[in-house]
Amino acid sequence: MNSKRFPVDYQLKARMFLTLFLLAALYLFFGAVLWYVGVGTSAIIIIVGIMLFCQYYFSDKLVLMSTGAREVSPLKAPELHSIVERLAMLADMPKPKVAVMPSSIPNAFATGRNPRNAVVAVTNGLLQQLTPQEVDAVLAHEISHVKNRDVAIMTIASFFATVASFIVQNFFFIGGGFGGDREDRGGTMIIYLVSLLVWLISFFLIRALSRYREYSADRGAAFLTGSPGMLSNALLKISGSMQRVPERDLRQAEAMNAFFILPALRGSFSELLSTHPSLEKRLAYLRELEREMRG
Repeated sequence: MNSKRFPVDYQLKARMFLTLFLLAALYLFFGAVLWYVGVGTSAIIIIVGIMLFCQYYFSDKLVLMSTGAREVSPLKAPELHSIVERLAMLADMPKPKVAVMPSSIPNAFATGRNPRNAVVAVTNGLLQQLTPQEVDAVLAHEISHVKNRDVAIMTIASFFATVASFIVQNFFFIGGGFGGDREDRGGTMIIYLVSLLVWLISFFLIRALSRYREYSADRGAAFLTGSPGMLSNALLKISGSMQRVPERDLRQAEAMNAFFILPALRGSFSELLSTHPSLEKRLAYLRELEREMRG
């Protein structure tokens, strides 16, 4: 995005940089311990690398397949395509593909490894329950995710966390459990405990990074539309609708919560465990942006 049109939030950038720095330091420590213990990590890294490679290069197809969202043509959804095309032009990026997810839950998501391979999707519920201006604000948020390459950033950030998780989950197969002599058992326990520690710390750091990416996308949407208040209205409507959605439908959408503009959840949960900031904090951030834009 044009830096003059979209002024930088230096505090937000600093928090994201610090989180990535802490993740890098944690992963360096993890690699050093594995090297010191002499564990053969090549096979693990290759397996995890293949998993993340598929996730990275086929994320758009995998997400559409798992949600049941279908790509729609400009003939089928001319207004939706028109909004996405206009926002993509404002963001100075290629127009993403457009998809609609058959769900009554009002929500939206974006996926794809880069702006040239991106998909922006909305649910039927979102199109039915929000005004055109609110849909515009929601799509601007998703366009900002694409512009910021958030799928690529989160995939890269989670690489060694996935390695650690793989070791923890497959501990008995990789390390031979508690068999072998005392020295082998000691080395195996070090690998397990360090992997568990790395996985736990990285879990919270990656969640924090994800929340910062949401603030960044909210900021992008505010400047793309020129109306932070419209995104606030959309978030309030989406949140209010969640209270009326059957529990069974919310559980079915649970796997997509990290992608959605607002998690399909009812009630409040610890923000430390969430991929999104609380609604209250997002609304406060958008009010701040409104004051900033008014000068």
